[in-house]
Amino acid sequence: MQNAIAYYRVSTQQQGRSGLGIEAQQAAVTRFCETEGYTLQSAHTEVETGKGSDALERRPQLSAALAAARKARCPVIVAKLCRLSRDVHFISGLMAQRVPFIVAELGADADPFMLHIYAALAEKERALISARTKAALAAKKQRGEQVGDIGRLGPEGSRIGRAIQAARADQFAANVLPIIEELRSAGITSLMGIAAALNTRGVQTARGGRWDPTTVKRILAR
Repeated sequence: MQNAIAYYRVSTQQQGRSGLGIEAQQAAVTRFCETEGYTLQSAHTEVETGKGSDALERRPQLSAALAAARKARCPVIVAKLCRLSRDVHFISGLMAQRVPFIVAELGADADPFMLHIYAALAEKERALISARTKAALAAKKQRGEQVGDIGRLGPEGSRIGRAIQAARADQFAANVLPIIEELRSAGITSLMGIAAALNTRGVQTARGGRWDPTTVKRILAR
């Protein structure tokens, strides 16, 4: 059996139903390891966006996964390439770390050259989606249709706004709860202890702040 380090990530706005939720990633990596003969030495989970030139600095768990892989001289396994990034420059920077990455979705034979190609395709797809979205919104605005600012819709807009906020809060809780359960399994059960562990891991609250016992309690109550 070969050793490996697992890395999982969801952004604060990502939908679990997209197939990119933490539990789905864990299942994909587990299946891959069982098929290919890998044993996970540790797993690092992050709730953070993958965008921005300083993305690695804002992802302490990815840095921790890299450090663990270097020490164990083994690869880092992710479920999908986009869990690392859709940015070619960022992927190139990771390749320069000289830690092998394996993408479960692409198989064990996908070498760094192939990862760069897939990253380039993902980056292009993201750019096309953004362009199409902007064009659709511009066309809608030109037709005189309502674009954004649901507050202008009066009571109905307020109701929709509350529903959207509730859905986002539920999704954020769904993303963070697996991390909390992981901490509990490791013996960290108090609200204070869980909050400290989340802060140490660099996981931010839904509003981008630090955890305290009250915010942990709210997540557990959802």
